[in-house]
Amino acid sequence: MGDPENKKNQHNMKWWQLSLFGVGCTIGTGFFLGSSIGIQMTGPSVIISFIAAGLATYLVYDALSAMMAVHPEKGSFREYAKKAFGHWAGFSVGWVYCSSELLIMGSQLTALSIFSRFWFPQIPLWIFAVCYGALGIVVLLAGAKKLSDLENLFAVLKVAAIVMFIIIAIYFVFAEISRMGALHIPVSPQDFFPEGVSGLWTSLIFAFYAFGGIEVMGLMAAELRKPEEAPKAGRVMLGLLVIIYGMSISLALILVQWNQFSSEESPFVTVLEQFHLTFFSHLFNAVFIIAGFSTMVAALYGVTMILTTLAEDGDAPSMFARKERLSVSVPSLILLIVALGASIIMALLLPENIYEYVTTGAGLMLIYNWLFILQSSRRLTKPDTAGQVKIQMGMVLVLLAVSGAAVSESSRPGFLISLGFVAVIGMVSFFQSKIRSEKELR
Repeated sequence: MGDPENKKNQHNMKWWQLSLFGVGCTIGTGFFLGSSIGIQMTGPSVIISFIAAGLATYLVYDALSAMMAVHPEKGSFREYAKKAFGHWAGFSVGWVYCSSELLIMGSQLTALSIFSRFWFPQIPLWIFAVCYGALGIVVLLAGAKKLSDLENLFAVLKVAAIVMFIIIAIYFVFAEISRMGALHIPVSPQDFFPEGVSGLWTSLIFAFYAFGGIEVMGLMAAELRKPEEAPKAGRVMLGLLVIIYGMSISLALILVQWNQFSSEESPFVTVLEQFHLTFFSHLFNAVFIIAGFSTMVAALYGVTMILTTLAEDGDAPSMFARKERLSVSVPSLILLIVALGASIIMALLLPENIYEYVTTGAGLMLIYNWLFILQSSRRLTKPDTAGQVKIQMGMVLVLLAVSGAAVSESSRPGFLISLGFVAVIGMVSFFQSKIRSEKELR
């Protein structure tokens, strides 16, 4: 028997609530920390990377929402891949998504622990990681409605923090102008592209990471009161993100020379410390914790939803489909706890560079599913000429980001690891399809 409260609130979400949910599960450490890596790789032209990534994300979500408006499905992108290409695609997309999210969990928990040690340096990382993992499970068990409400609150807090940074940065820009101080405004192509076009190319993937989360938004869209409003929710959400991402990063680059940013520190903290605003550094540390925790919980929700649909299709053990009185099945809950524990151990015991390669590979696996979303939409919605152009443009932008990771020396090991995972899942899918076909012939 399912949770009565969840049943009562099913399909009762408004479009603006979905927009807020999308903001909540998207703004995370990929933006607050990953943007520093992008800045280091390409300099001020990282702004182009964020605009391109925002456009690509819009095109992918537009393709996804076009399918959702016609056929709302609990399994979202996984179900559409199965309908468009066959059972093997649903199996592969589902397990690629679950594997990548579970692998990323460790890095999210580690980041949360490092942020917490900013205030409590004597407490071991693993204690914080276990506490955040347990708290994430508790939030997940509260159900989709309470998760949506919590993500909406987190979204407001995160947007408010970024807007506050924008206001502070604008104040210091005018202060520097009034006292003829140094502002770092690019005045030549060399200033804007200090690492050339190749730097811009390789930085694309880190801008894409800042927009990760639309898959979970697609899953939650099944709760919309009016499924046809899914595209509007995505447009508002992505428009807001592109504006605040672009403004905040641009202001940071105007106030601080691009080569002074460090991959170990958020660009916002770098700017605030430059102007000796230590109080705001503490405030932003709290925002980083909220951001990392909310994206982790959204990922937990996404994994349980996809795992349930895999089990219902016979692509995972049937026990994962049972709900009982909890918002997730007990076996799914046990699997998540074990996976979180393994992620924490991996994050703390593996050499740092090896673990970074694994998490980079996991991030790329999420982007691969975007290609399936675009192609599934082409097959299922039969778009007109304008729709075809949008899908092709989305494919080009996603492939540019993936190829940029392949040519970058720092990202290439992660790219190869992602291909290894995809190859293994592909082989399992192949043999699973053969077994299914043989059973049907009997």
